[in-house]
Amino acid sequence: MFESLQSKAQEIIRAEYGIQNVNISWERPQQASFGDIATPVAMQLAKELKKNPKEIASTLAEKLQKDSSVEKAEVAGPGYVNVWLKPQALIDELKHTREACTAKVIKRGAPVVIDYSAPNIAKPLGIHHILSTVIGQVLGNLYRHSGTAVVGVNHVGDWGTQFGKLAVAYELWGMGKPMEKCTVEDLLALYVKFHEEAEKDASLEERGQVAFKRLEEGDQELRAFWEKVVAITLKELGVLYARLHVTFDHTHGESFYEEKMEPVIAEGKKKKVFLPGEKGALVVQYPEESGLPPAIVLKADGATIYMTRDLATVRYRLDTWKPQAVLYVVDVAQALYFRQLFAAVEQLGWNPPKLEHVQFGRMRFADKNMSTRKGNILRLEEVLDEAVKRAGELIESRGESIQSDDTVALAEMMGVGAVVYGILSQNRQSDLVFDWDRMLSFEGNSAPYLQYTHARARSVLRKADASDVALPAAVATLTEGERSLVGTLLRFPEVLEEALSGHLPHVLTHYLYQLCQAFNAFYNSEPILQAEKSQKSLRLALTSLTAAVLKCGAELLTLRVPDRM
Repeated sequence: MFESLQSKAQEIIRAEYGIQNVNISWERPQQASFGDIATPVAMQLAKELKKNPKEIASTLAEKLQKDSSVEKAEVAGPGYVNVWLKPQALIDELKHTREACTAKVIKRGAPVVIDYSAPNIAKPLGIHHILSTVIGQVLGNLYRHSGTAVVGVNHVGDWGTQFGKLAVAYELWGMGKPMEKCTVEDLLALYVKFHEEAEKDASLEERGQVAFKRLEEGDQELRAFWEKVVAITLKELGVLYARLHVTFDHTHGESFYEEKMEPVIAEGKKKKVFLPGEKGALVVQYPEESGLPPAIVLKADGATIYMTRDLATVRYRLDTWKPQAVLYVVDVAQALYFRQLFAAVEQLGWNPPKLEHVQFGRMRFADKNMSTRKGNILRLEEVLDEAVKRAGELIESRGESIQSDDTVALAEMMGVGAVVYGILSQNRQSDLVFDWDRMLSFEGNSAPYLQYTHARARSVLRKADASDVALPAAVATLTEGERSLVGTLLRFPEVLEEALSGHLPHVLTHYLYQLCQAFNAFYNSEPILQAEKSQKSLRLALTSLTAAVLKCGAELLTLRVPDRM
């Protein structure tokens, strides 16, 4: 319908003013009183045509008024054309919203590789890890929903000098405790102990580096120790990922690329991309105009570094999956590093597809310092547990106003959802603020408000003994509340497209909040179950579609919504 109106408006401008292929943008007014759609094209053309924009707008409105889908067209403000569409045209257009609730069939072809979460082995997930983890998962969900193949990869930090340090710490302070009985908390305590003691005894740092060099060289005892550390960590991570509804197609540690680095190093040397640096290190020198500082590829002692492994990772992904894009969901602090990495790939002549650093801001949570090295990281598990506890208290305080067959499951759904939604509802490009009160509110832009609204819609359908109600074939009129809800529902397909194209989950959360507001206003102003037959049919259908959109949107955001609440 909108494409039809686009063509009609272009025809009018061509016929009246002789301008070919004018770009006409349609906007959805914030208030229903300004119409269903509006365009500022008259103001855009005024200068070129040397005419009053209101005169152009008046001509366009008059001609559009004759279109079979248009109920009314008016000039507003300095030259906007506001258009009200006929009720049946609006209802017919809702088929696209219903279609958008169903995932498209995954198309064959080049996938999008998404690198997200990427925690370090031997350390618990901190609250800040939720950023990469859930943003990456949501992007994967959006791509799959659109019909695009996705390869989700958890690039865990299971290699590096820290494992030499951990081995030394276990030898010195492990107290003979078998590795099989150690937890990630035990491993973190040893890591912290190492750094505390290294401040007093500088020789410990060298011992740690030597131990890692032995590990790289294949020392069997250190290899066995390392494998146990990895297994302990991945088991505990799996529990948290399940709570967050986060999955991966592959979990590849940095160690996975151990034997894949040498060919890359040899290629870089041969192509003179990797050159000798200070003290015998191997570095990438970038063109002066790039403004990039040299990047180390191999340390002076021959040990590998992040850049070595990440270049091997890029090569492996290009060869294995032949992707259309590779997205790295990593915080803004690594912006320079990824510029260096992508530039090195270009200099190597690998002709990569789109490589994108999907960066997000830092997390602020009161004044807590989240340095892993000092051991005072705010653990994600603790935050989720506290959120679930607070959700349980909230459910209890509301008494009979909240109804659920399983309050424990509801508290988990609300608590975890509140934390995740509280993160995703903020623009990832800015710093993200952790705020308990806002996250667990039943009002405003929060998971409980979304979950409560979905439960309310499902409750109406239960009382009507209906689950999925089709839209009526003929609709002659719409009340203001109905029209407002229809207009909001119509935006769902374009919102999904915007959230995906910009890799911006908050676009979807903001829309779902607006839909909750529109539905609750509709619910409070328009009788549904007590309406006359024709109105009741329409209102139940709108309620059913609202529930479907809320559920679809929530699940794309990794959330779950209850049928009762």
